[in-house]
Amino acid sequence: MKNTVISATCVAVGIAIAGLFVFLGLSKNADKDRFVTVKGLSTRTVEADHAIWPLTFAIQGNDLQQLYIERERVSQVIVNLLKSRGFRDSDLQMGNVSVDDNWSSYNYDHRPEYKYTLHASVIVSTDSVQLVVRNSGCASELLNRGIIVNTSEWQMEYQYNGLSELKPEMIEEATKNARAVAQKFANDAECDLGSIVRASQGQFSIESDDYQPWLKHVRVVTTVDYKLD
Repeated sequence: MKNTVISATCVAVGIAIAGLFVFLGLSKNADKDRFVTVKGLSTRTVEADHAIWPLTFAIQGNDLQQLYIERERVSQVIVNLLKSRGFRDSDLQMGNVSVDDNWSSYNYDHRPEYKYTLHASVIVSTDSVQLVVRNSGCASELLNRGIIVNTSEWQMEYQYNGLSELKPEMIEEATKNARAVAQKFANDAECDLGSIVRASQGQFSIESDDYQPWLKHVRVVTTVDYKLD
């Protein structure tokens, strides 16, 4: 009987100790899981610092040699106009030339008047972005000189290369905004905001403005887990 009582007592103590460990473990895990996940946003609107602007044109004829001569003439007219508008020689370069043979696959009843179509361009590549913006409508002046060029805005490329300088301050701002959100959550939950459990920096995105494509909208979102005490 005595041995039975001792055995029962040992079993009871063992169960109690096991329960205590389970409780402590659950409490520890509960404390560990007490955190809040927040996001912080930082945005900037900046101006592009480089522009690429191709002015493309096409000329037709039956003599290739004469077409290349005409191409040089047209190119020079475009270059002279651009230089008169403030562009430098270093801003201008000749684009690639391609030639279509219009008679290679035509309907014999409707042979094109000209055998060849030559495509060429003058390309503006400059850091003077506003100079490009102000002169993007120069096609009408070239048209008055008998030159048809394609200067559509969709062909223009406005680039922003200063992201590395913006990154530190934007990440700092996004992190501060995330902490402010977490602090508000902690206050509402009537607990203390602890240290960072983990953090991840989101991808930086750069999008062109819909109406002023030389303006760029830079955005970054950081995700931060804060411990709640």
